[in-house]
Amino acid sequence: MGSYYLDPFGCVKNQVDAEMMMAYLNAAGWEAAPDPDLAELIIVNSCGFIDAAKQESIDAVLAWRRAYPHKKILLAGCLAQRYQSELAESLGEADLLFGNGNLEGIAAALAAENAATTTEGPATTVEGPAVEAPERWRTDRAIAPGERPLLSLPGSAYVKIAEGCDNYCSFCAIPLIRGRLRSRSVEDILAECRALLGRGIRELCLIGQDLGSYGRDRSPAGSLPELLAGIAGLEGRFWVRLLYIHPDNFPRAILDICRRDGRFLPYFDLPFQHGSDRILRAMNRRGSAAAYLGLIDDIRAALPGAVIRSTFLTGFPGETWEDFTALLDFQERAQIDWAGAFAWSREEGTAAYGMKGRPPRKLAGERRDILEERQVPITESRMDLFLGSRLDVLVEEALDREEGLYLGRLYCQAPEVDGSALIRPRELSGGLSLGEFLPVKVIGRAGFDLEVRV
Repeated sequence: MGSYYLDPFGCVKNQVDAEMMMAYLNAAGWEAAPDPDLAELIIVNSCGFIDAAKQESIDAVLAWRRAYPHKKILLAGCLAQRYQSELAESLGEADLLFGNGNLEGIAAALAAENAATTTEGPATTVEGPAVEAPERWRTDRAIAPGERPLLSLPGSAYVKIAEGCDNYCSFCAIPLIRGRLRSRSVEDILAECRALLGRGIRELCLIGQDLGSYGRDRSPAGSLPELLAGIAGLEGRFWVRLLYIHPDNFPRAILDICRRDGRFLPYFDLPFQHGSDRILRAMNRRGSAAAYLGLIDDIRAALPGAVIRSTFLTGFPGETWEDFTALLDFQERAQIDWAGAFAWSREEGTAAYGMKGRPPRKLAGERRDILEERQVPITESRMDLFLGSRLDVLVEEALDREEGLYLGRLYCQAPEVDGSALIRPRELSGGLSLGEFLPVKVIGRAGFDLEVRV
């Protein structure tokens, strides 16, 4: 059919969508090009979550059009799903807009666009149903579960266990983009995990908008502990990493699963967002600072080596200096291992869009910077706790094969967002196998990264 080059943006959930689009295109006869010069089609898989991400995706389309004025450009992903009609009129640089609600239709959409192509005019839009059943992404006749191309580093893969979200946090546009919660069946997820493990994957990163809500929409209802119990029945040596659990929905039963089976990593991504109870209520969250601190204590009591990642949001409407100092106090008391901070983005269609009392954008950015600066010594001190530990590292990249320098990750480091493990030269002959585990000892720290030796 032709060749394509993928330019990915956004979160790892978007990455899985990109991998599935590649799988459907490849099954239809398209071929992935290693270089845009060799491609007939440029695909920008966009993010539409906040203003900065939206602009980044649009700028990418404009840049590709300048670089390749005669190539076809497809704008896919969240931005195309959320603003199809608006972009069809305003972004003529894109030949086709393709949302993320009907991924298996991408090849047909391209064929239809090619058949009706014109030299000028607005972009064609292809609207995919936002309530697509997740099983269809992986049970298409041409694509078996877990057989898609992977864009991750060697040894690691993301497994999306659900799509959409029912939490409706007042600042979040995810339900507007991806719809309500739709959980995959346990059987479908296990089939994907088996296939990935059969391909040599050593780390299964379970993702979704909120893993804690998994299964609630199914009949009969399921749960995250039920799913993990199924994964525990799989044979082999591998890691299971749980990413994105809303702290209000954290199922404490998973702590016992992690304690019994070391393959389930004691690493939890819990987006607390704030430390002021007043702001948390305005964010449509049921929890409180005290409840969240209690959750952290429970996790660390059950799993002494537990690692926690979180995000904080500054500049939410109505946030006063007192609210911000409450957030700083929460940050200090929680001693979270990894944390990111973001300034609030005013998103159309969300409950917070029309709220009054918005701090100036500059002030929100300054507060974000304060949080980030205060997090540095916290993360460094938390990483110091691993000095002298004997752990497994997942080898991912060769920095210098002759010198024996490699990069990898320990269980305390999630892909892409946390630090890395620098694997120092070893006396053993031969290089290391990428995507495999290696026993190491942590011997030092350089910033957020840890230095290890075999």
